[in-house]
Amino acid sequence: MKIKVKDLPYEQVLSLPEEGHLPPKKPGMFFRTLLNTLSLPELKDVHFRLETVGMEKLGKDTPALFLMNHSSFLDLKIASHILYPRPFNIVCTSDGFVGKRGLMRSLGCIPTRKFMTDMTLVKDMLYAFRKLGSSVLMYPEASYSFDGTATALPESVGKCLKLMGVPVVMIRTFGAFARDPLYNGLRLRKVDVSARMEYLLSPEEIREKSVRELNAILARQFSFDNFRWQQENRIPIREPFRAEGLNRVLYKCPVCGEEGAMAGSGTILRCGHCGSRWELTEYGSLSGPGEFSHIPDWYRWERDRVRKEILDGVYRMDLEVDICMLVDSKSIYRVGSGRLVHSTEGFLLTGCDGKLTVKQAPSDAYSLYADYFWYEIGDMICIGDKNALYYCFPKNTGDFVAKARLATEEMYKLTRKAPVSL
Repeated sequence: MKIKVKDLPYEQVLSLPEEGHLPPKKPGMFFRTLLNTLSLPELKDVHFRLETVGMEKLGKDTPALFLMNHSSFLDLKIASHILYPRPFNIVCTSDGFVGKRGLMRSLGCIPTRKFMTDMTLVKDMLYAFRKLGSSVLMYPEASYSFDGTATALPESVGKCLKLMGVPVVMIRTFGAFARDPLYNGLRLRKVDVSARMEYLLSPEEIREKSVRELNAILARQFSFDNFRWQQENRIPIREPFRAEGLNRVLYKCPVCGEEGAMAGSGTILRCGHCGSRWELTEYGSLSGPGEFSHIPDWYRWERDRVRKEILDGVYRMDLEVDICMLVDSKSIYRVGSGRLVHSTEGFLLTGCDGKLTVKQAPSDAYSLYADYFWYEIGDMICIGDKNALYYCFPKNTGDFVAKARLATEEMYKLTRKAPVSL
C-alpha cells in the first residue's frame, strides 16, 4: 500500500489552511457489506476460524468497545468479517486518511495520532457510542508488534473504559503475526489464522472495578508471545525468506555487542562484525551461538541494554533524515532533509535550511510511532504534536527504528511513578 506524497517547501506547508474536525459517521450497510466482502478471499486463503466466549451476553444492537491485538493488515479484515453486520467505527492512524478522507469517513474510521494524548479521539468515541449507536473497534497497542509480543499500552486505557461505560469485548488473533510479521517486508507466509472473541467486561463490572484493576485485566489480555505460540503449536513456516529483515528487530549482536552490523538473508541472521550466524528454524526458534534461541528474549535483552545506556547518560542517536509532514488529509508533504537527534532529553529534529526545529520530551509519548518500509517508502520514525506530525526517514545505513522505540518507552517509564507493566 502506498500513500500520496507531494514535494512542498516547509514554509508553504505551514501556511496551508487548517482542516476542520468532523464528527465520525456511522457506516451504512453498503460499506459494512463492502468491507466484509473484500475480506472474504484472504480469510478463505488462511482457513479462518472463530471461537467465541460469552458473546451471548452482548445484544446485537448494543454498542460495545472491541479491543483487538495488532499483528498485520489482516486484523481489519478479520474484524470486518466477525463483526458483520454490526455497525462499528474504527480508530485508525491519521495518515490513513491521506488522499481518501471521504471514503475513510464513510467506512466509519476515526483518525488519531499515535501515542499522544488525544482528547478529540475520546469525544469522537463517545459520539459514536451515544449519538450514532455504533460500536468502536480499537487497537490499544496502536502499532504492529516488532517481536511478536505485546507493545506498550497507555496508562489511560482504564480511565477510558470507565468514561465510555459500554461493554468491552476482546478479539485475539492467532497466526496473523506468523503470516505477516512487520520485519519481513510484506511477504506473506502460508499460515492458518484464527481468532477468539470474548465478552470481557460488562458496564457494571467496569463501574465496580478501579482503574488499576481494569489496567491489570487489559495487561493480562495483551500479554502474548506469537513466536512461543508458533513453537508450542508446532506451526511450520517453510518459506526460504523467513529471516529476511529480522535484523530490523535483532539489531545488536549478543556475541560481540556490535550494533547495525546484523543482516537477515534467507533463513540466516548474521553479524557482519564478528561473523556469528543464527538460523531461524521453521518453527520460529534461533539456532546459533550465545544464549538466545527465542527472538523475544533477544529483543528484551536489547531493551535492557538501551535502558542501561539511558541510566548511564550515554544514550544518543544522531541521524540524517529526509522529512515529511502531515498537516491535513490531502497529502504527505516532503519538505526537505535534516537531522534527528534522540538522547536522554528526548527528540530534537532540525532541518529545512534551519527553518524547522521540533522537540519532543521523554514524557510526551509512552511509545514511538515507528515502522518498517512505511507505505513502501522506507523505515520511519515519527514525532510531533496536535498541529503536525514529522515523518523521518533515516539516510544512514543501519537499523535504528527498534532501538528508538525501545528508548522512547524506557525513558517514558523513567519519567512515571507507576509505568504500565505488560
